Amino acid sequence: QVQLVESGGGLVQAGGSLRLSCAASGLTFSTYAMSWFRQGPGKQREFVAAMAWRGGSTNYADSVKGRFTISKDNAENTAYLEMNNLEPEDTAVYYCAAERLGFASTRSREYTYWGQGTQVTVSS
Repeated sequence: QVQLVESGGGLVQAGGSLRLSCAASGLTFSTYAMSWFRQGPGKQREFVAAMAWRGGSTNYADSVKGRFTISKDNAENTAYLEMNNLEPEDTAVYYCAAERLGFASTRSREYTYWGQGTQVTVSS
């Protein structure tokens, strides 16, 4: 019954911004760690950002640190990924993932629930 639905992807110019959303249902959202991963065509799935259920601990991939911000709105049962100063290298399908973790895991295998993905394309 757990469902994660991503939205907010699209086509942007390099230097632009996007805000991805992950709407969750079927879980006690406040007790779940949330994360974002991405996968470009022909590439491996890559960690992007994570936030622990405690609400304060976060992790970011070095490639996005300082540009992306993960957040979690428990009242709306929604996680977000604010992406600024986008680069062509950020082009990928972005996936939201959730797990009842007390830390911001960077490993995809530690997450049970996944969304369907949303495409982000950054042109130069």
